[in-house]
Amino acid sequence: MENTKKVAANAATAFNTTNEYATLYDLRMSEHFTLRNLALSGAVIRHRIANVPTTEETERLRALCENVLEPLRRRFGVIRVVNGYHSEELCRLTGSDNTSQHRLGEEADIHVSSMEVAQKMHDFIKANLVYDQLRLEAKPKTCTIILHVSYKVVRG
Repeated sequence: MENTKKVAANAATAFNTTNEYATLYDLRMSEHFTLRNLALSGAVIRHRIANVPTTEETERLRALCENVLEPLRRRFGVIRVVNGYHSEELCRLTGSDNTSQHRLGEEADIHVSSMEVAQKMHDFIKANLVYDQLRLEAKPKTCTIILHVSYKVVRG
């Protein structure tokens, strides 16, 4: 019972922390995606941090949504982004690379329900979309399948 109370208290505190940024997280990136989908993760809530991108990083996230995530959603229905933008603080807390495409606002990790669906999504992206990096990752221990995809804005 005591553990349940601690979990509830932590969840309430995390909600209050993220609630401060509710308006910002509601920023529309594309038709079906908001900043919340790309910046609010379990780690952000657990560590109670503001994972807020700069204007430039936000524009990169918007390009990722418009050029990869939206076409993927139109083809496969609702998709679940489990990992998107990483602030410097989030990189430090999670031990991720501060120069990763997550840090730049160029990458999303999508949780996929089965390897069959993941392979279809992978093949669709490869055949139809412009992307920078694309890979599938299966974690047998947790039975998790993640599709990693990134998009770089080409500046000319």
